[in-house]
Amino acid sequence: MNPSCYALVPQIYQESQPLSGYFKKPRAPNILNESRAEDSNSMRAVGVIDSLPHFSGRHASVEKLALFLSLSALQRRLKSGNYGNMRFIASIYEKLQRHPKRIVFPEGAEPRIIQAARQFYSLRLGVPILLGDRTRIKAAAQQLNVPLEGVRIINPAESEELAPFARRFELLRRYKGLDTREARETMLLPNYFGAMMVAMHQADGMVSGTNEVTGSVLRPLFQIIKVAPQTTTAASCMIMEVEDGRFGENGVLFMADCGVIPEPTVEELADIAVDTAQLARQLIGTRPRVALLSYSTKGSATHASIGKVQAATALAQQRAGVKGLEADFDGELQADTAIVPEIACRKLPESIVAGHATVLVFPDLNSGNIASRLVQHLARANAYGQILLGLDRPAADVSRGASAHDILGVAAIVAVQSIEYQKLYPGAGEKLPGE
Repeated sequence: MNPSCYALVPQIYQESQPLSGYFKKPRAPNILNESRAEDSNSMRAVGVIDSLPHFSGRHASVEKLALFLSLSALQRRLKSGNYGNMRFIASIYEKLQRHPKRIVFPEGAEPRIIQAARQFYSLRLGVPILLGDRTRIKAAAQQLNVPLEGVRIINPAESEELAPFARRFELLRRYKGLDTREARETMLLPNYFGAMMVAMHQADGMVSGTNEVTGSVLRPLFQIIKVAPQTTTAASCMIMEVEDGRFGENGVLFMADCGVIPEPTVEELADIAVDTAQLARQLIGTRPRVALLSYSTKGSATHASIGKVQAATALAQQRAGVKGLEADFDGELQADTAIVPEIACRKLPESIVAGHATVLVFPDLNSGNIASRLVQHLARANAYGQILLGLDRPAADVSRGASAHDILGVAAIVAVQSIEYQKLYPGAGEKLPGE
């Protein structure tokens, strides 16, 4: 019996207890502990104060003001000690502080990327790598008053790796008739160079997309990194962190596919459901409850698209069993049935998933992309994505509307993925490009 049917009482949003640091002095900044410090001390502890631009009244540039506003929500949270819907990302930072990683950002001169890279280093999450012209990046950082200490800068045109990367790419694309000159020109493109860095284990993950359309980010990844062994579907998911802890897992919802496959088949929908469930299990550590969504709940309407969702639900449950993934799947479900206990109690009182779904799988890209953006803006949710699923290495394609805080969160999630990526995709990362 669905637990919500026994007592439809709103869940109390419990405050997390402060977590202890994991480093000896000088210890790593802890976003939960440091946020209780008085006034600006909390911001300085996580490297925000020293990287915010200095204003000069009405002469402050629009670019600096936009950057400041993008971090203002984080500043208010840290100064007040009210973490609200930051618990999830704070837990991600905690995990990464114990296992720092290298994340490459191909759009190195973008102000939001520079700010996120600085925060990545300040929080002791690992080594951020910015790609691009060194002079441009330093000038942009200086204009924003962002120190680049701990941030690595690589200009592909001056890198010792350009020639070997080009040879690798030529091997990969030889069946397309790519010659040496074309391979070198392609490797000068930051997204291609960054993808090759990840493929060659010179970085643990890649985050791009602030100034690029999705195709410009995905194309290098699909050509160089490709899908993981025993995997046929590459998709994506958004991770939403909302204020109301009654939804999802204490306010955290995984939504897929929101960025890659326009019209997924039954097999692709099943893969999306299983891959997203695996990611949810890795990041939040609880048994995923996966709802495959439709405009119908258990046959309340009849259409070929509904039959596809029903078939994908059964197939996902079967594939999860083969992988040894402990998760619950149900579908087809309407969105309110999936996440609202009161409605689920009336429609599906026996369902374990209904009313308590932590993973929402959409029937197509239109519905997934639209729903994720509505949740982000109408619910004022923290939105982290697109986290790419099914690739041989971790990567993400962020929105062009992403803030510095969003980019930082995505980079941290990609880095945490890389810690145990082979558990998500056995055999991933074992082969180098061209082998």
